[in-house]
Amino acid sequence: MSRPGVADKSSANQSAVLQNAPDQAAWARLGAYLFAQGVTPHAQITATLLAGGQSNPTYRLNSGDQAFVLRKKPAGDLLPSAHAVDREYRVMKALQDTAVPVPEMLVYCDDDSLIGTPFYVMPFLQGRVFFDQTLPDMTREQRGQVYADMNRALAQLHCIDPRAVGLGDYGKAGNYFGRQTRRWSQQYQQNHTERIESLERLIDWLPDRIPAGDLTTIVHGDYRLDNVMLHANEPRVIAVLDWELSTLGHPLADFSYHCMSWHIPPTLWRGIGGLDLASLGIPSESDYIKQYVAVTCYEGVQEHWNFYLAYNFFRIAAILYGVGERAKQGNAAADNALEMATKAAPLADIGWHYAQKYQAQRG
Repeated sequence: MSRPGVADKSSANQSAVLQNAPDQAAWARLGAYLFAQGVTPHAQITATLLAGGQSNPTYRLNSGDQAFVLRKKPAGDLLPSAHAVDREYRVMKALQDTAVPVPEMLVYCDDDSLIGTPFYVMPFLQGRVFFDQTLPDMTREQRGQVYADMNRALAQLHCIDPRAVGLGDYGKAGNYFGRQTRRWSQQYQQNHTERIESLERLIDWLPDRIPAGDLTTIVHGDYRLDNVMLHANEPRVIAVLDWELSTLGHPLADFSYHCMSWHIPPTLWRGIGGLDLASLGIPSESDYIKQYVAVTCYEGVQEHWNFYLAYNFFRIAAILYGVGERAKQGNAAADNALEMATKAAPLADIGWHYAQKYQAQRG
């Protein structure tokens, strides 16, 4: 399976993207620009819109026998912090020479006169992306290797000093849980048309239960199996993808978001909750945490684990609820937006379950 360096994977409605796609003259200007920059072997390029990519439209570019991926900001009036392709480019460029596998960043351009909006270009990668977290076409040993390498890539990210790679100002340092809880609570409270009781309970419960102490690292923000690309033939990660939500934040918020899969049943969403992981060769959550701690050396991870889970289920429920509200207003980014929004309540229910477990644990 081929996959670009970065691309959306939702079943997006492409009509808005196609209506605002660059015309032939724009592609000709782009080809001349990329050739002059030494990116492409020829000034002549052909562009094909890749599946998905409505958030930041994504194109495959062919020039001679070489292929590239262009990721651009969409046209139109946008929220100030949305669709920040400059941030995507910046974080991947900064991580280029680290232990975190990322696509090579070839060029970033903020000149709107070329194709209408800022963009960046990277090579087209040959690899595999999986949505089914049971990895059905692999052996037990291969599954274990994939999960171990996926864990290692995130742990390595969380070991990087942001200042050492020029990302010291990539976000605010400190109080990540508090800021994120406030942000998503306000979105729900300002826009809700239907109530989700468990989500409202979490909104009231979370602010006063944030664990003491703080850590700040680079966080991916949406780290999961289908946001990494595996080698075409080997069970290892060759690129971490889709950095739209990356910032500076708490690494254990990032890692526990990734670990929500162990608590989500496949019947609800893409998850491995309730499956016989040992027979599949997939590590238990406890073993997965130990693998992460072995690299990061963060102590006391499991002491507040139920809080981290409660927080992340609150966050994803609020995000999906917002997706549904935008769909009701006719602003859906994906055909399945309303379907995705129906998962908000059951996910919030799981979050409240872990909030209660944390409460009982703390006494």
